[in-house]
Amino acid sequence: MSDTENMDWQELDQGDTASDTGNQEKSNEEPEGAGDLEAVFDVPVKVSAVLGITNLTVSQLLKLGSGSVVELDRKVGEAIDIYVNNRLVARGEVVLLEEKLGITMTEIIKGNE
Repeated sequence: MSDTENMDWQELDQGDTASDTGNQEKSNEEPEGAGDLEAVFDVPVKVSAVLGITNLTVSQLLKLGSGSVVELDRKVGEAIDIYVNNRLVARGEVVLLEEKLGITMTEIIKGNE
């Protein structure tokens, strides 16, 4: 994993403005056009990470209990799909961050793929 993958957005933004010595006074301002997007910053979106899909009958579903294994249509290590508002936007990998699961986006989907 490269150093830039571990940086947060604030560090990346500071790195870009620090290297641009001609615009030191603009370093505390929003990027051009960001003010136009401010109205949508609080709009909720639904983000889903799909590990895989399976079809079950109701009787199979009712038989599931703690410790049950459900076979999915994906193999171990295969990319997962990332949806925003039910639209496929990226593919990625599951990662472990401290004691929490996370997702690293490995591919951005453009258009309707």
